Order: sequence, then structure tokens, then C-alpha cells
Amino acid sequence: MWLKKQAKIIEQKLSENIQKVLNHNQYIMGPEVYEIEETLANFVGVKHAISCSSGTDALLLSLMAYDIKPGDIILTTGFSFIATSEVISLLGATPVFVDISRNTFNINPNEIIKTISKHDFKKIKGIIAVDLFGLPAHYKLINAIAKKYKLFVIEDAAQSLGAEYYGKKAGSLADIACTSFFPSKPLGCYGDGGMCFTDNTELYEKLISLRVHGKGVDKYNNINIGLNARLDTIQAAILLAKFDIFKVELEKRQKVEEYYKHILFDIKDIIIPYNFTEYKSAWAQYSILTKDKNHREKIQIKLKKNNINTAIYYPVPLHLQPVYKNLAYEEGDLKTAEEYSKRILSLPMNPYLTKSEQDKIADLIHGI
Repeated sequence: MWLKKQAKIIEQKLSENIQKVLNHNQYIMGPEVYEIEETLANFVGVKHAISCSSGTDALLLSLMAYDIKPGDIILTTGFSFIATSEVISLLGATPVFVDISRNTFNINPNEIIKTISKHDFKKIKGIIAVDLFGLPAHYKLINAIAKKYKLFVIEDAAQSLGAEYYGKKAGSLADIACTSFFPSKPLGCYGDGGMCFTDNTELYEKLISLRVHGKGVDKYNNINIGLNARLDTIQAAILLAKFDIFKVELEKRQKVEEYYKHILFDIKDIIIPYNFTEYKSAWAQYSILTKDKNHREKIQIKLKKNNINTAIYYPVPLHLQPVYKNLAYEEGDLKTAEEYSKRILSLPMNPYLTKSEQDKIADLIHGI
């Protein structure tokens, strides 16, 4: 529903931008693709931005740029969408899952150190940290650990474009950062799309090659095994129209969060997101912790009866997914991720959520 409200605001700009693409007929790698790359590189504060076909492909391209292969180990959070670990598995490498911090939902740096000590160090190549729900992970500690053990760090910023961490923008916090333009993201297109960000020119040049079949001087001169992972020009044109109001929408999301905090803080048996002075979340999601699974179900049922949608991100931690049964994880291996998967609940969150709508949500939750 909120995407319809947004589209109405930028209707004229959307039409103009799409018509430009129809006029010049450069549907693949047209000028709008390079324009959105430059625009977002400047916004994030990095030298290079490489657009691609999805957030998942952004992660995959990043691992390919580091030549990840079978036998390699990549450390990542156990509490995320499957795409974060899927790309590791697609290259034949092994995802090793790390538990999360209780007050951020993000990968726990202390647990990274413990996990490294339990595995063959020579096989560990890098870390994928996820900025869950729009809040950046603790990159000062993560990057320090990576430097000590000579690992690379990939920032999965699929939900955090526009967020900040100690004054730096999400997308600039690791060796490579990856974001998604899935429609529901803080900055989304009208289909699939993604982008990689880096200050490393060597990685940039390899990513440019990898996203177009490993091309060299042209697509018929191939120097790498790559992908067909380009961003469509029309999607780039849509992103340019949306970016015009992106900063305003980010501020609106902050106000929605502030009001949620005001009306939810005293409700018994729920825990609202923790606020950090050094962080600024993009608030892709607003996720509370309920008392337990039964309490969560009661809230969901009551809200659904009143036509209010909620979501559970994520009901099964990655290490317990059926596809990873060969890794022999057991219940209890990632205690916080497992606990939170039974308690987490995401309430409606978008820039156009009204106070009256939020009041209704709070009133319904009270007394459950």
C-alpha cells in the first residue's frame, strides 16, 4: 500500500524517466545505469558503485571477486535471509554461522573470535556481516578482527542503505558492501536490482568484468568466468526518480520509529528496538521481541483480524535450515538466534505510516 502512495508523489518524474529510456532504446546498460551508480557512490561516500541484477547477485559477485572456491570458509550470521549464506554455498564454500548480539540482532564480534578458534584458520577467508532491519553491524570491531586474521569483510547492506555508523554511511563500512533494490527496501525499484560499493579499484574492475560474463575489453573478450548480472536501464531510471525523495523518506522513517518508541515502550512483555547514539538505522523493518512464541502468535492473530499485516524475520535460523543439515548444527548451537527466532515480530514500517495507524497498532497490542 505505501508503495502506491510513494508512486503518486513521484508519478511525473517516474513517467519522464521511463519515457527517456523508451526514447533512447538502451534497455541494457543505458546512461541511467551509470547515473545511478555515480549518484549512489557519492551518497554512500565511496569511489565505486557497481549496479547489478539483485542483492543476492551483489553478494555472489563480491565473493567471486575474492576468488572464493570449494574448501573455503566464510563466517556469517545465523540470523538472516538465506541469500546471505546461499551465495557462499553456490561457490562450493562452507558457511560457518555465528551467533548474534542480543541488543542489535547483528553478528556478535565476540562470537566471531570464538568461532575462528574452533576452525581451521587457513580455510577461513572472510566475513559477511548483515545490517539487519537497517541497523549497521559493529564494523569497528568486525574490521579489527578481520585485519588481525587477514580476512576480508563484506557488508550485507540489503536493508540498510541510508543508515549511518559513527558518521559513515552504510555501504562504506567494509571492503565491499552490497545492497538490494527489492521493491520493499528503503530504496527499491519495481523489480529486482542490487549494487556493490567499494573503494578498492582492483576489486571494482573485477566486479565490472564479472557482472557481464567475465568480459575483458568487451563482452566477446572474456578474462573471467562471470554472470549475466546487469541492472536493467528502466529499473535504474525508476531508482533515480525515487532517490529524489529518498532522504526525506529516511527522515520520515526516523519519525515513525520515534513515535513507535513513544507509544510502545511501556507495553508489558514486549521489547522495542534498542537505540544507539553512534548508529542511525534506516528502519527497513521495525522488529519487536515478544515474550515467547505463543505471545507472538496472539499479537499476530489480533492484528490480522484488524487488517494489519506483520511478518516474522526470521522463523528458522540459517544453521537449522533443512538445506544445511549436512553441516551438522544442532539446536542450542546459536542460542540467541534461536531464541529470537521464536520471539521476533516485525510491525508495519514505512515512511507514510500515520500516527493514527500506529496508535491503532499499539492499542491492539495492549493487554495481550
